[in-house]
Amino acid sequence: MDFNLYQYGREFRAFNFFGAHYDGKGTQFRTHAPNARQVFLIGDFNNWQNQAMDVINGVWELYVEGAKPGDCYKYRIEGPHGGAVDHADPYAFASELRPNTASVIHQTDNYEFNDAEWMANRSNNLKDRPVSVYEVHLGSWRTKVHELGDYTEDGVQINHAHDNWYTYREIAKPLADYCVKSGFTHIELLPLAEHPLDMSWGYLPLGYFSPTSRYGSPDDFKYFVDVMHEHNLGVIMDFVPVHFPSNDYGLANYDGTAFYEYPFNDLRYSEWGSLNFNLMKGEVRSFLNSAATFWLEEYHIDGLRIDAVSNLLYYQGRKDKGVNDAAIDFIKQFNEILEKEHPDVMRIAEDSSDYPGVTNDVKHGGLGFHYKWDMGWMNDTLDFFAIPSWERRNHYNQISFSMMYFYSEKFMLPLSHDEVVHGDKSIIDKMYGNYDEKFPQARSLYLYMYAHPGKKLNFMGNEFAQFREWDEKREQDWPLLEYHYHKTFYKFFTDINKLYRDEEILYMEEFHDKNYHWTIVDDWMGVVYAFTRGDGDEKLWFIFNFSGETHDFYAFDLYGYDIVEEVINTDWVDYGGGTERPSAGVNSWQNLEEGRFAISLRGYNSRAFRIRKKK
Repeated sequence: MDFNLYQYGREFRAFNFFGAHYDGKGTQFRTHAPNARQVFLIGDFNNWQNQAMDVINGVWELYVEGAKPGDCYKYRIEGPHGGAVDHADPYAFASELRPNTASVIHQTDNYEFNDAEWMANRSNNLKDRPVSVYEVHLGSWRTKVHELGDYTEDGVQINHAHDNWYTYREIAKPLADYCVKSGFTHIELLPLAEHPLDMSWGYLPLGYFSPTSRYGSPDDFKYFVDVMHEHNLGVIMDFVPVHFPSNDYGLANYDGTAFYEYPFNDLRYSEWGSLNFNLMKGEVRSFLNSAATFWLEEYHIDGLRIDAVSNLLYYQGRKDKGVNDAAIDFIKQFNEILEKEHPDVMRIAEDSSDYPGVTNDVKHGGLGFHYKWDMGWMNDTLDFFAIPSWERRNHYNQISFSMMYFYSEKFMLPLSHDEVVHGDKSIIDKMYGNYDEKFPQARSLYLYMYAHPGKKLNFMGNEFAQFREWDEKREQDWPLLEYHYHKTFYKFFTDINKLYRDEEILYMEEFHDKNYHWTIVDDWMGVVYAFTRGDGDEKLWFIFNFSGETHDFYAFDLYGYDIVEEVINTDWVDYGGGTERPSAGVNSWQNLEEGRFAISLRGYNSRAFRIRKKK
């Protein structure tokens, strides 16, 4: 490792030097603790007795013959002012299962991937391809509750105090099969870097190079990724470069001083009470650069979703505290180098700010991400659907507003885990009205989402209209799929995923304004919208009735185009609606004079038609 690059924050493979490296006979240990007075190695191989490490330029190292994979270890670090604390290895490749906190020696070259074809072709996922992401928390997608019989006589699932997770290996094929069946192209995993608190969902990590041991070993996780690739599913991982928890065995006060965090309190603590990474320090930047690279190279991850980017852009995530120039410099360098070395890997910003150029190239003054979550679209849309239907005419522009700024960035439309927790209700339950009214509205919402330009992301449970908010301690409510409304909703969801994948005009050049045109954006009284996707002789035309009123005869002009066929109707019977699919050769629309058409639009009903230019 080039130590100068490391100290200047430009090292992307510090894991090859630091950490615990087994050579077949013993293990080389190294950790950077420049302000420590003394560092001892303790572990299974020396009965947890102090074994002094040698130091050169702040790097403490020791080779221990006989220290082998599976052995646990820690560094006992005495700070400059005295007092010793036992720390896990920041660069550890494996960790103990909580509540234990030791690092574990792991040999990284045991597993041989079988995904060469996928890796050679995955660059096709970055441009002009459909991206429909299934966001998953591995510990609560499915659990072993059925095997353990953890339901009451009334069928109510019991929350467990004990772990009932499936392992990476056990869950891989069922999850992959389900994603393929449902029509998704990618899976996004909530953070899997080792973390002490289940309730953090992984967003307070400490083991930045260590897949959480909750679900098995590092090699088990490689198998998981291999299975996803075998099923032609990309794997995106949440990556957290903003903050870390203050547990004393972790990164906090690592060498007896604020090594990874800011030393001054006004910047030290995040809004969540965790510790902010000090991105002014080169060693910290190199640590995070290397962690990202490790997941890409060691585990064949296909994309990184960078968490809480607004908290990087602005101190404490607050605009009034000013721009964090050091963090912006880190982001640009991070994206620039990863783009050069891994151009086939997606980088996605979860950013709620209006900072400009998030998805512009670094060389053009941007931050260099491929996509940015469109939080504005998400908030406006969900707020709109919570409004009583008769009041929506007063909020008509709330739906059309997203296209006013859409071409400023390359957006992904997220209906993520953050929208279905903490009293926010599930997506289906956010819909205004009673139980029967919520389903047709949710179907119209999702057709609108998939017709709207931008990549797509949905959290688990959205696809079958789960009513209960997400709880990381409980698996999804799979028995709902036995009920008519949920079973038909899932069919609808898989069909719109298929429509999105099959129709190139829904994703080809979607970030160019020539491929989207409003045809109805002024019917505020009827709360009806319509637009086309595509720029050729054949297009898709979508019409949405977001009111609860039925329009038996809704007339419109297609401006030189004829209707060829109806592609999808949210009110079809097999989706849970009341309209039979039209028989072959029977039009579900009326041809009027002078090239006009008319259709029936039930309350909360949305439809899509293939149209072709008149000859």
